[in-house]
Amino acid sequence: MILDVDRISTTLLMDNYTDRLLTSSRVAKRPPMLGNEEILPAPLAEHGFSALIEIQRDESRWRFLFDTGVSKMGMLANADLFGVSLDVEAIILSHGHFDHITGLASTLERIGSPTRVIVHPDAFQRRWLLLPDGTRAVMPHMDEQELRRHGAAIEKTSGVTALPSNDNPSLLVTGEIPRKTPYEIGFPLQHAETKEGLVHDPLVRDDQALVANLKGKGLVVISGCGHAGIINTLHYAIELAGTDKIHAVVGGFHLTGTTYEGAIEPTLKAMGDLDPRYIVPCHCTGWKAVNRIIQLFPEKFIQPSVGTTLDFYTD
Repeated sequence: MILDVDRISTTLLMDNYTDRLLTSSRVAKRPPMLGNEEILPAPLAEHGFSALIEIQRDESRWRFLFDTGVSKMGMLANADLFGVSLDVEAIILSHGHFDHITGLASTLERIGSPTRVIVHPDAFQRRWLLLPDGTRAVMPHMDEQELRRHGAAIEKTSGVTALPSNDNPSLLVTGEIPRKTPYEIGFPLQHAETKEGLVHDPLVRDDQALVANLKGKGLVVISGCGHAGIINTLHYAIELAGTDKIHAVVGGFHLTGTTYEGAIEPTLKAMGDLDPRYIVPCHCTGWKAVNRIIQLFPEKFIQPSVGTTLDFYTD
């Protein structure tokens, strides 16, 4: 069950790309490059993701932070530059990979008060990357006790979370997403550290997304990396919300790199079948997949850029 909302806006506080010459549209509001008769400071773009989500229904508004980027201060620097307050109801982590969680401790410190952090239990897992040539490296991971010292009120759950509350389900955190498509393969390089050693762990079970139902328009689905597969994610959003109408899909689709190139065509075929009004491929989607989206869905595509606010609202 999910209630309709009148507006959902997503401000990209960190993404892989910035373009200061993009023009605003009805949906995409671009930050100004000029002000006070001077060129304003440039935002940072890094291989990471963070977005401020604002939900409105009637006269009520709620704000959430989705991921915190790949560096300790990058997202915070952009928030300061754009004048974005981090006074939020909760911080939601899409999964536990370093390009989405590294700024969490510094963000909690900046907020300076106890803050709800919604996260899948596996996000705290210690993980390694093992390359085919035998090269390996430990992935940075979260220190739960350190986060609690910085004010994190951590809620671990693999199930669906309704925000701001179960009685007022205006935004859903999907929790663990069922894997059904044969071409969405997770993250094959990932291994989990266990007492028995490193165990192949490609599914990234902690991958989760956000879902809102825009009144009269359909679902707005926001992913972090989409390790569960963006098509699996959209189908699960449809199942949770009880409607198959999708207004917008925003975020990382994880189609970059040779491992995932074979999934581009079936993913975009399935995307076309689902027929969202807008497609906003961020972060780890990759240039080859983005170019195919532009070719196949030019009227649906919106170019993301750091500082852009995607404003979806009812007429």
